Amino acid sequence: MIDVLSEPWCARCGVPISGAVTQATVCGRCRKSAPSFGKARAVARYRSSDSDGADPLSSILRRHKYGLDQSLIRALTECLGERVLLDANDYDVIIPVPLHWRRLYWRGFNQAALLARALAHKMALPVDASSLLRTRATVPQTAQSSGERRRNIKGAFAVRRPDRVAGKRVLLVDDVITTGATVDECARVLKASGARAVDVFALARRA
Repeated sequence: MIDVLSEPWCARCGVPISGAVTQATVCGRCRKSAPSFGKARAVARYRSSDSDGADPLSSILRRHKYGLDQSLIRALTECLGERVLLDANDYDVIIPVPLHWRRLYWRGFNQAALLARALAHKMALPVDASSLLRTRATVPQTAQSSGERRRNIKGAFAVRRPDRVAGKRVLLVDDVITTGATVDECARVLKASGARAVDVFALARRA
């Protein structure tokens, strides 16, 4: 069964929160250090391990990402269903989080780009999969703390054609949000290159 996320959640990063909250309530982490993106939303909770197979979305994501099975994108978009959670009228373009070219060569596909194209079809928005680049290969972040992830990813992205993002309202897409370090760095770089606003969408998040 998919562990679908539901409100209340942080108005910025989308992490579930409890207690008396409003639509403007932000979590402690975002109050301490506001992210570069406007808001982030995810469909479901991600589990890094699921030995009994009770969480199909997390299982499919791991098989898709690490099992190199590109065909699973159809199953992933079926998990997405109609839960986009964001209004297409708020955006001009969808940009996927890029892979470094070495990782792309090894894997054969960018799972975020495949998801971005599926989402673009649902939202009737264009996809720009070439303006945002990963310029530096980073070490795997699976076992790293939040601070280590931010240091690891710092300076790993660049915008090839700033004129293509200048003034645009960008929806940045990734498959999974863990600490948010990667999407935050991407959003920072996009805004530094002139993007008017950057929000984030992911299929799942660790929450």
